[in-house]
Amino acid sequence: MRIRQILLAILALLALLPAAASRSKYKPLDFRSPDGKAQLCVTLDDDVPTYSLTVDGVCVLRDSRVEFDSLSHRNKRGLEVSKVEEHRGEWRPLWGKRAVVRDDYNEASITFLHLGVDFALRYIYTFRLYDDGMAWRCEVTRSSAFTGESCSLSGIRRSFFGLRDVSTFNFADDFTAWYYNGEYHNIGPERLSESEGDRRPVMTVKANDHLYLALHEALLLEGKPLLLHTEKGSTSFRVVNDAAETGRVGATPWRVVMFGSTPGELVDSHIIELLNPAPDPQYDFASWVRPGVNLWDWRIDGALWPDPAIHKGVDEADVFHYGMNYDSWVRMVDFAAEQGFTGLVLDANWYGPEFEKDSDPITGEKARDVQRIIQYGKERGVGLWLYLNDVAGTNYPIEETLAQYETWGAAGVKYGFMEGTMTERNEKTMRITELCAKHHLCVDFHDNPVHPWGQARTWPNALTREYCQAQLDAHRTYEPKTFMTSVFVNMLAGPLDMNNGFFDLRPGVTTRVDNNQEVHSTVCAEAARVFITYSGADVMPYIPEYYRQYPHLLKFLSAQKQPWLESRTLDGSIGEYIVMMRQARDGRFLVAAATNEEGRTIDVDLSFLPKGKFVAEICEDAPGVHYLGKRDAMSYREVELRGGRKTAPLRLTMAPGGGACVYIRPAAEK
Repeated sequence: MRIRQILLAILALLALLPAAASRSKYKPLDFRSPDGKAQLCVTLDDDVPTYSLTVDGVCVLRDSRVEFDSLSHRNKRGLEVSKVEEHRGEWRPLWGKRAVVRDDYNEASITFLHLGVDFALRYIYTFRLYDDGMAWRCEVTRSSAFTGESCSLSGIRRSFFGLRDVSTFNFADDFTAWYYNGEYHNIGPERLSESEGDRRPVMTVKANDHLYLALHEALLLEGKPLLLHTEKGSTSFRVVNDAAETGRVGATPWRVVMFGSTPGELVDSHIIELLNPAPDPQYDFASWVRPGVNLWDWRIDGALWPDPAIHKGVDEADVFHYGMNYDSWVRMVDFAAEQGFTGLVLDANWYGPEFEKDSDPITGEKARDVQRIIQYGKERGVGLWLYLNDVAGTNYPIEETLAQYETWGAAGVKYGFMEGTMTERNEKTMRITELCAKHHLCVDFHDNPVHPWGQARTWPNALTREYCQAQLDAHRTYEPKTFMTSVFVNMLAGPLDMNNGFFDLRPGVTTRVDNNQEVHSTVCAEAARVFITYSGADVMPYIPEYYRQYPHLLKFLSAQKQPWLESRTLDGSIGEYIVMMRQARDGRFLVAAATNEEGRTIDVDLSFLPKGKFVAEICEDAPGVHYLGKRDAMSYREVELRGGRKTAPLRLTMAPGGGACVYIRPAAEK
């Protein structure tokens, strides 16, 4: 009986072989992006897809292999190379950098067949070209060798379909690169040949003065997040990864190469999100997800107002001592409601010491006060976010906890200090995001989280995460240049929670309970950084009284009404400076600039303005301001503008470590 089955299998496989043309009959995949500026050529080298990418006439990747170390490749026969298919569409995100996003790409694929005794595995390598990037992935499906019908992968031994990605990115020249570096200043700039060892994405690359690239991934549904490895002296990087667990999703993540003529075009790209599917309508995200500016109670703890150090002779009885308590929360909620901010984040220890296993996230120390402030916030139109440490998330039933937070009326969860391997953390991140959606909660992941990979499209409640060095968390590494690399490296992955906007910039230690060191920035730079950092939930860290001392900057912060209608990086250089424009949902135009340790004067292109008369309200660093000296002085001026393509540029001056903020309103508006 066994011999008969084998003979039948051989006959069935022989019947399939004529469809498997020899490699020599294949024509290379050779196609262009929708705008024709990028060209991708895919050939077969020993049955391994090998690609080269050219952008604006410059070869940037050459003979790069899409390769997997798997037993399933030992009996592989090529099947077919598809025709190039065009896709033209648009995406209208619930929130993001702009209201309408073009979703245009050209796509082709190569299919291989692995021949088993009674089954066949199809490996489909798909390549996409957008106007701003290239992406590829491998999908695995199982077919019966007898019927040809698709089957579940779950019954096959893992050794037949486990994919260990050993693909390469072979850069065509010795370009310059920057790399994500956890909660430290980013690595770079360094020549590719100078890089050595493992590098975490995002990897941002300067090919020349008019061509920039970035490596990342999208749709990481399972397995280990992308890690790259290189040897000193080489310009080639290979993927370092374990076998992807394709038994569940049957596909690798999308590997993505972004490109643009300026680093700002990388910042403005949506390709990572577009490679993720649309949200499930059952969650009705539009009815409850509120992007915008939020306040935070972690850094207010210990603040005094009036502060005797500033207000001499003040009576101690008149001093309000801010803390992480109900009375302070009320003042913060009132301020948020007054300014139109969307929420307040209550941070660690509200339910007990966050790292203690017996700190119950439902019945803990301040649970009643938390429920009171949530209700007070709802009355004032301000949502409350609740911190949840992974200790409580692991030792108490997570869904029961989130369901309780929904019952209380919380707006979101800030999830901190996740434990486990990167694979385990990625899986937990996805599970918590989905559970939060089920219970109408937004979510912010902190403390060295798994990198974003476009989840915000499928899960619009995933508003932000700390995939960066949060500004107030570690002064050992945060400098002005840290921000100026983060926006061109970390922020390419997705929305960031960087906690900018600290306005108490006096020299020396502060009265804050946690991390009381001074902040090396300027008051204009702090407001600018809040705006420039792309996030569905900007989180500002200080007390209302300091913001009220700067009414023009406060007006600029309050004008950041999401969702944005349009965003555009107007100018910038990696590690040096950036200029960002965003149009708020009420139509107002906002512009902000920030610089590294060097002061600079820049001319800002205002050709984005429509025809008409406008007034620009400009906040700049005052003369003599320096991020290491006098930080808290600003100057204010107004300039009349005439909109249209011939609008004159606007000159802005920034101090070392400084910034500038511009609120543009119609001239008729007083």
